[in-house]
Amino acid sequence: MEQFFSAFPGPLPLQVLFGKTGFYLISLLIGIAFGYALEIGGFGKSTKLAAQFYFTDMTVFKVMFTGIIVAMVLVFGASSLGWLDYGRVYVNPTYLWPGMVGGLIMGVGFVVGGFCPGTSLVALATFKKDGIAFVAGLTVGIYVFGENIDGLFSTFWNSSNMGRLILPDLLGAPIGVIVFGIVLMALLLFWLVEYVEDQMNGTQNRRQYLPQKLSGAGFILLLALFVMLRGQPTVEEKWERIAAVEQARLDQREVQIAAGELLDFIQNDLVRTELIDVRNESDFNLFHLMGAKRAEIENLGQRAEKDFLQRPVNTLFVIMSNDEQRATEAWKIIRAHGVENVYILENGVNGWLDTFTELLIESDPLRGDMPVPSKTLADMDDDMLRYEFDAALGSSYEVAEPELHEHKLEYTPKVKMKVKKASGGG
Repeated sequence: MEQFFSAFPGPLPLQVLFGKTGFYLISLLIGIAFGYALEIGGFGKSTKLAAQFYFTDMTVFKVMFTGIIVAMVLVFGASSLGWLDYGRVYVNPTYLWPGMVGGLIMGVGFVVGGFCPGTSLVALATFKKDGIAFVAGLTVGIYVFGENIDGLFSTFWNSSNMGRLILPDLLGAPIGVIVFGIVLMALLLFWLVEYVEDQMNGTQNRRQYLPQKLSGAGFILLLALFVMLRGQPTVEEKWERIAAVEQARLDQREVQIAAGELLDFIQNDLVRTELIDVRNESDFNLFHLMGAKRAEIENLGQRAEKDFLQRPVNTLFVIMSNDEQRATEAWKIIRAHGVENVYILENGVNGWLDTFTELLIESDPLRGDMPVPSKTLADMDDDMLRYEFDAALGSSYEVAEPELHEHKLEYTPKVKMKVKKASGGG
């Protein structure tokens, strides 16, 4: 079991494990099971769905909230045990105001039509006339919106983008505390809505199946308590799980790429090259590569989860420091969070300057504003910038983005990644 989860730190790559046909079959079975569960729960009936807005039947609320808290506890419980890499789980980006307006519109449609989009498809599958009419209207609405979004709604549609946002980020609290708090809140709400149902209907249904309800509530509360007490894995624990393989790649210098290879990728339009500079601010302001973005090592874990993991598959991440010391530390953090296609600039910015200042001077001996190797720092082994500059011009130096078409730089290619092919047609 431990070997399985270490090999596939979830979500499970179903297409890799079972092939494309197996992946489609599993997806179909999951969809059928989900639709069946909704149908037997009465979610294909518009009258039952709309009843929650009149507080006479809160089944929809209870089922939805049960699904939320069970999934939440299992996801973060699996993450705390190392069975699931939560950073690889896709979370819809938050567009605050468009989301609020869209939710309001959908809520009105829910009340008027008696369905939400998912339950309308369940009704359609069982050939209910109101479900068919609802799906027809939904389809027309999607088409009209899609045809007009660029002209009328695009600015608002893309506004207030808060990225991959979850409650622990918003509230600044540990994930386990939020999980336990939400479960506790949900259980109190379950009691409240059943009390309201009884008051509206003049019944005592909340007393039915009381032992089963209490045992289920106690079990999910214990699981949430376990998640809170155990906590989520630290960067060090994540690295330990992959250290056997990744440390060998570091030691065999499989991830340290030469300056010439990096330049070729920078000039390759099929690859999105992200240059991550982890040096201090003064060195970065003095000189940095064109397009490089400075990052604090302390914030790299958060950026990996919220930014780097969401990038397209053809993104190449190259980390650099003055030498390799800080870049190696940053590389371990980013890899521990599951980001692929991450490499280190060999010999760092010093190596880049060693390679290209000499070539640029050879091509034009009268060239000015070139950095000069420092005599006092020439033999230093620490991660220090070993060049002197006339001014802190950042990437304004020509060596920050050299054009060396007449030179063929020799290097051993090390980058292995998936690259999106340019498609034909318009």
